[in-house]
Amino acid sequence: MKFDVTIFPDDLNKAGDIARQVEAYGFDGLWTAETAHNPFLPLTHAAFTTRRITLGTAIAVAFPRSPMVVANIAWDLAEQSKGRFILGLGTQVKPHITKRFSTEWTAPVPRLREYIESLRAIWNTWQNGVPLRYLGEHYKFTLMTPFFSPNPMPYWEVPIYIAGVNEGLCRLAGEYCQGFHVHAFHTVRYLKELIIPSIEAGARKAGRSRADVALTCAIFVVTGRNAEEMQNNAIMAKSQIAFYASTPSYNAVLQTHGWGDLADRLNALIRDGRWAELWTEISDEMLETFAVVAAPDELPYKVRERYDGLLDRVGYYFPFAPDDEDKKLIWESAAKAFAH
Repeated sequence: MKFDVTIFPDDLNKAGDIARQVEAYGFDGLWTAETAHNPFLPLTHAAFTTRRITLGTAIAVAFPRSPMVVANIAWDLAEQSKGRFILGLGTQVKPHITKRFSTEWTAPVPRLREYIESLRAIWNTWQNGVPLRYLGEHYKFTLMTPFFSPNPMPYWEVPIYIAGVNEGLCRLAGEYCQGFHVHAFHTVRYLKELIIPSIEAGARKAGRSRADVALTCAIFVVTGRNAEEMQNNAIMAKSQIAFYASTPSYNAVLQTHGWGDLADRLNALIRDGRWAELWTEISDEMLETFAVVAAPDELPYKVRERYDGLLDRVGYYFPFAPDDEDKKLIWESAAKAFAH
């Protein structure tokens, strides 16, 4: 099992130094997310300052970007990092695609399938000089001239990971991808009963196996050096769990445990503008089902115990901040537990 971290650099000029520290800790990989900043730009700094760790997006939102644009970015990052780049893509949900990005929403699974096929068709043209001809329902690519083609390079088969919660995207990952970003809002039971079987089903369809798809996740954890820190972090985790639980597309996770009515209660609070109270609807039982709860020195071992044989790469659902003295013990414990 590999251990990765996620970074959210507010200052792009610090991204390279942070990445260097990730590698110095002995961690295996570094991920960036599409939140307040572009997910790709920190990785070019990280590629320049590191030599060993994998670098990837977890995730970049696919649909607002043309596959041609993403193909070019991924190609350059793969070449710069000498094959250490992983392209992680996500679909996002309809309100964000239509209202935040002001782009069209269509059924995500068939569209993402074409997106992946398009990327590989474009890369194949650049690497092997075959005419570009991809004709799908959502994407059509038929023009590529030498002026716009990068030179061939050894790392052109860029690994693609996709993120998801429900069966369709899991099957797509099994069929088409090198990895799958398991959403933090999951449980071990949901992993065993839906995610992994769906990935296996997709893999069988393509003559592949579960071993061909790396499962990775930034896991909800609750930790602290004393009872007060544990309590504060528990409230933060409950708030995040409640936020995801209120989202309709994630309801299948709740239904697995018989908690289907939770979303209705949460949305009633949201309608009343009582956002600060959402966490109170998450019981301690729910918290310990969704999150690993342990002291800093025990936390990585509890993570290994829970996810051994289920996940291939793990990390924590908070950013790596090497200058945060309060979390130094957390990172040191993880480095010790996951040392190779």
